[in-house]
Amino acid sequence: MRAARHVRKAVIPVAGLGTRFLPATKAQPKEMLTLVDRPLIQYAVEEAVASGIEEIILVTSPGKEVIEDHFDANPELERELVARGKQAEARAVREVAELANMVAVRQKKPLGLGHAVGCARALVGGEPFAVLLPDEVIDGRVPCTRQLLDVHAGRGGCVVATQKVRGAAIASYGVMKVEPLESQWLFRVRGLVEKPRSAGQAPSPWVIVGRYVLEPEIFDILAETPPGRGGEIQLTDALARYAAEKPMYAVAFSGERFDAGSKAGLLRATLHFAGKNAELSRVVRTYLKSNKS
Repeated sequence: MRAARHVRKAVIPVAGLGTRFLPATKAQPKEMLTLVDRPLIQYAVEEAVASGIEEIILVTSPGKEVIEDHFDANPELERELVARGKQAEARAVREVAELANMVAVRQKKPLGLGHAVGCARALVGGEPFAVLLPDEVIDGRVPCTRQLLDVHAGRGGCVVATQKVRGAAIASYGVMKVEPLESQWLFRVRGLVEKPRSAGQAPSPWVIVGRYVLEPEIFDILAETPPGRGGEIQLTDALARYAAEKPMYAVAFSGERFDAGSKAGLLRATLHFAGKNAELSRVVRTYLKSNKS
């Protein structure tokens, strides 16, 4: 087994339209929607940094400049906050700007996740890299991306996060045919299906969720991948070809996942993280208790 190369870079696609949150996302990116006290995108960046990632590559689209601005320095705002005696707020603004080295590239046409990842090729270079979807917020003692990176460090190959989904909801995911390895949480991926039309067509209950560690060979596969379902270039289709030729692994990660790309999922995430916030947890408990039917 060859030694895996160190993963230094993470790609975070933020070019989507956010139609499920209209009209809230008419004039602001969905990635900037607030989850308690931070925008969604910040949770993904913080997870990447906590996992050891050194450089963040944002794949953006027109109208998403505010995301880059959020992570940029703002000395004028810091000075104004300090002048008003708001030291903690000034420190929070400064810490966001110092989170990570960040660069951005445009996805000029909305051609799917696979196309978005391919747009980062020149900035990634010939290195393995992580991909985090900011719609997926995962709260774990060990960051989900770190769990994937640990598997990659020992085995190489592409590594994805997975969890079980049953029933009709599975039609919204890329679903894997998996072979259990020596532990209950690690699998060898033997095949993938993008959004099966019914639960009966799914090869297993194990779906891909929004965390990946990918080898640079995926870029060549993506470049040859034709548009699939929805007329988009699907990352799942490229991974299916990769898994047919080279080792690919799935990690049943430890942590709680929230689909914050939906209204219900964002609400659940808000209640979860508010419950962990010292200032808000009592408010949440009191409200929920007083409104029990």
